[in-house]
Amino acid sequence: MKAIVVGGGASGLMCASLLSESGVEVTLIEKNEKLGKKLFITGKGRCNVTNFCDTQTFLSNVVTNSKFTYSSISGFTPQDTIEFFERNSLKLKVERGNRVFPQSDKSSDVIKCFEKILAKYNVEVRLNTQVKEILTDNGTAVGVKINSGEKIFSDCVVVATGGISYSSTGSTGDGYKWAKELGHNVVEPRPALVPILLKEQYGLQGLSLKNVSASIVRDGKTLCEQFGEMLFTHNGVSGPIILSLSSLINRYYSNGKFEGKFYLVIDLKPALSIETLDSRLLREFSQKPNAEIKNVLPSLMPKALIDVVLQQSGIPVKTVVNSITKVQRERLSQVIKNLRFTVCGLEDINAGIITAGGVDCKQINPKNMMSKLVRNLYFIGEVLDVDALTGGFNLQLAFSAAHQTSASIIGDN
Repeated sequence: MKAIVVGGGASGLMCASLLSESGVEVTLIEKNEKLGKKLFITGKGRCNVTNFCDTQTFLSNVVTNSKFTYSSISGFTPQDTIEFFERNSLKLKVERGNRVFPQSDKSSDVIKCFEKILAKYNVEVRLNTQVKEILTDNGTAVGVKINSGEKIFSDCVVVATGGISYSSTGSTGDGYKWAKELGHNVVEPRPALVPILLKEQYGLQGLSLKNVSASIVRDGKTLCEQFGEMLFTHNGVSGPIILSLSSLINRYYSNGKFEGKFYLVIDLKPALSIETLDSRLLREFSQKPNAEIKNVLPSLMPKALIDVVLQQSGIPVKTVVNSITKVQRERLSQVIKNLRFTVCGLEDINAGIITAGGVDCKQINPKNMMSKLVRNLYFIGEVLDVDALTGGFNLQLAFSAAHQTSASIIGDN
């Protein structure tokens, strides 16, 4: 049994490893000069390989086509991923939020783990090799044609080429092209897990906020909300909760524009109700009745935000506390709980941690990841229209799909 795996990223490496372990003769084709270029920078170079949670929790973090992933996640769970790496001598650790990392904190060790497996089972790894065409015969994938003109034949072809984010790592949408050529639909690729761009520029670049709640409001309706940390950039916002929000709203984003009016609303004091916050303001004001309002608010928020909050409250920064009316104070409380910015876009897709969109899952069998249009042709990983939030979920999706595919190929052998 011969298999060709195209793409030496997370899903391709896992698939080639599992196939070769089971005695399949594997050729792994990678157009870069080395394997795992994107995997190397994952998790800021630490490589968050999975999230150690139950299936339902996992699926709740899958943004697009979660039902499609149920079979693969059930067949190869986060626990299975942990056991795979540990039996191959890669020690792991579980951190906050059930995130699983190598004990060494080095993504390079994850790549080395895969490389040792490939070498042990004599996988033919072709680097600096670009696939130009998927070869088919009577509706069945039979091999590939590479840039040298050579044709490599096999019993099946696995496409694990990734999306189009971080194109410098080799993710340039090759899999989309081949999918279209073979009759598949490709859902428009969109940036996922990217910074959000804001219309208003208040000079807040570098300001980090912790323990805040951020939500996206569209035409007066709250679409989604996240709690945690965020960061202001030179043209918008980033950080863990912002990246998650970007993936939850990118379905409304097409051709560089949002459909409707979108606002980012930040609750600076999510643990306090409006009434409790108002009482605290009264207490703060009573302690410094003759102070200017701008000199009282630092106990409630970072100094960099004071001018913005007062501007949105309609209170001049030099207003003396004892002259503030009840209406002004209530408006101030409302703004602290609902600091509003106009969303004008998402950062370029190349800045996305992952790509949303991709090969239409309706044309892929979720039980074995095989194309419904071309026999023995499989699509796995980011090339599919599947994406999840941060925390190890996307790599687990890639590993689970790789297992689903390898199990199918081995079972047919």
